[in-house]
Amino acid sequence: MFSNPVIPGFHPDPSVCRVGADYYLVTSSFEWFPGVPIFHSRDLVHWRQLGHVLDRPSQLDLDGVRPSGGIYAPTIRHHDGVFYMITTLMDEPGNFLVTATDPAGPWSDPIWFPEAGGFDPSLFFDDDGRAWMCGTREKAAKGYDGDTEIWLRELDLASMKLVGEEHVIWEPVQRGGIWAEGPHVYLVDGRYYLLTSEGGTAEDHAVMVARADAITGPYTNNPRNPILTHRHLGLRHPITSTGHPDLVRTQNGDWWSVLLATRPYGGHPDSPLTMAAVRADSGYNLGRETFLTSVRWEDGWPVYDLVEPEMPAPALAPRRWPARPACDHFDGVRLAPEWNHLRTPRTPYWSLADSRLTLRLRPESLTERANPSLVARRQQHIDFAAHTVLEFRPRGDESAGLALIQNDAYQLRLERSTRGLDLIRRAAGEDTLLATAAADAGRVHLAVEAHGQDYQFRYALEPDEWRDLGAPADGRILGSTTAGGFIGTMIALYATSNGAPSANTASFDWFEYRAV
Repeated sequence: MFSNPVIPGFHPDPSVCRVGADYYLVTSSFEWFPGVPIFHSRDLVHWRQLGHVLDRPSQLDLDGVRPSGGIYAPTIRHHDGVFYMITTLMDEPGNFLVTATDPAGPWSDPIWFPEAGGFDPSLFFDDDGRAWMCGTREKAAKGYDGDTEIWLRELDLASMKLVGEEHVIWEPVQRGGIWAEGPHVYLVDGRYYLLTSEGGTAEDHAVMVARADAITGPYTNNPRNPILTHRHLGLRHPITSTGHPDLVRTQNGDWWSVLLATRPYGGHPDSPLTMAAVRADSGYNLGRETFLTSVRWEDGWPVYDLVEPEMPAPALAPRRWPARPACDHFDGVRLAPEWNHLRTPRTPYWSLADSRLTLRLRPESLTERANPSLVARRQQHIDFAAHTVLEFRPRGDESAGLALIQNDAYQLRLERSTRGLDLIRRAAGEDTLLATAAADAGRVHLAVEAHGQDYQFRYALEPDEWRDLGAPADGRILGSTTAGGFIGTMIALYATSNGAPSANTASFDWFEYRAV
């Protein structure tokens, strides 16, 4: 058996490819840098992060990108010894491709396709040696928001240019359907299959499939569409919003699919909560995560199994990777791959000298659409605890601390400033002081422990002398149903001079994250 999700926390829009006995997977990263985390597995269940595909500023310009803008829906493929990753930088300049011979990198600088409008591009390498690109775009004469179509065009690998005629091969299956998107093409037993999703990426998400005898179509709708959806199961099912899948065939000939889905808070058939409470709590603070389910073929069509928290594992030899330490002592030469920056860092504002993370204070803050002095990792569990220790002597309006971020308008921040310690709730772009405490020392321990939507912040002026800072904060502001967008909660260590120049720094000796 295995447990879903296979990659917990904000890891949406997964795409997978197999090379021999090795599997490689990428996910969306939106406004966070480095872009496109890449994972490796030998059994489709246990994944280790190799790094990121877009790890250089020359590859990814996120300056000023809006929340939930940036990198959408990457696709990874392998052909003739080369790995290809194609994705979209929303809202401009569009679709691009990078290549590598080693999935751990380095990956090339982008090859742009300005003539390929829209988003969610994918690649298909046919048995005859030809390559094709497909993608999603809203119709020129759309009747409503989300009135999309799927286009296809040949890609010349020698020139890396789109060539030949463009073909519009699909649109939403359901009458008035919205956002036919996330297309992938496969060749199975002499037929071409087009896998898409529609209905939006929330609870109405659904997977559709069509097939054709030629890659350019015409494609025939599967009369049993949708072949996967959880929308009929309701919010009491522990997994909702299933969609945006990618198929992979194992070396044993079995078929599996990765896909995105969400875990609603209180989502359990035996939940004691009322339906209104389940809906209120299902804020999806974890974002859209990567799940795995089995696929079989009947009458020439793929048949998906419903996605469950526990499922029979693939018939592959289990390969567990060494567990990551719960505590990061910052004693490496570079940040661990789970750490991220908000938008593209143009200057090295962080240092790992002396086995600590030191952040240089800069004018940019967490409430701006900028690149503040911040490193962050994903919240990956509904119940978790995060601890750190901060060395900081603020001056003027400076602050540093521990924050939980959904975007620049929705946050919970535990800040050290000249006033002491403040717990600040930011909702709809407005700050509210929830609690405060005196803290005269330069060294203070900070923590947050979450149980469901109750986020209890704590501090200690001496080790293990923890004190609650206020009552548990309401974590529902960190969910996408309140804050909007497509990402999950990020846990950040940050420092800011709040608009003024500064030569000050803030240091974090270590950071620990674990499920509780």
